[in-house]
Amino acid sequence: MLVVDDNRVIRQLIRVNLELEGFEVVTAADGAECLEVVHRVRPDAVTLDVVMPRLDGLRTAARLRADPRTARLPLAIISACTPYEVESGLAAGVDAFLAKPFEPAELVRVVRRLVREPEGSEDEADGGSGDRPGGLDREEPPLPVPPHPTVQGGPGTVPDRTGAAGRSLG
Repeated sequence: MLVVDDNRVIRQLIRVNLELEGFEVVTAADGAECLEVVHRVRPDAVTLDVVMPRLDGLRTAARLRADPRTARLPLAIISACTPYEVESGLAAGVDAFLAKPFEPAELVRVVRRLVREPEGSEDEADGGSGDRPGGLDREEPPLPVPPHPTVQGGPGTVPDRTGAAGRSLG
């Protein structure tokens, strides 16, 4: 996992919660550092804050999608998840969103969905072709994720790229 956030405390919070669940985590302080690190560490997924110096999370997501080496890398925005951030994130190819503040258990659920790791253990028999870590293929729709409260739904929920979140914003 690559965790990208300019706030050191948030980076550490995300890192520790994911490491406690068995994920290996590398961190970056902004989008520019993410683009430098991503090819070296080859993470299974990336979490991005939106508002960061040098290169924000939305532009970072767009650059990751534009690069053939990272075009299929699962991406999640962990931010305020305003309607603008969700619309822009979906347009940039972001796979999932998690609103701050978040519950650690919800963070873990979102990351597991991104890497297609079933609760408890990882299994390639999930129907993916295995082209990406965890078998998540860009051609397949992402696993359904409940909507975010600013989009449609209750607290602690997350929109996804199925289109439901995008339609409810209009």
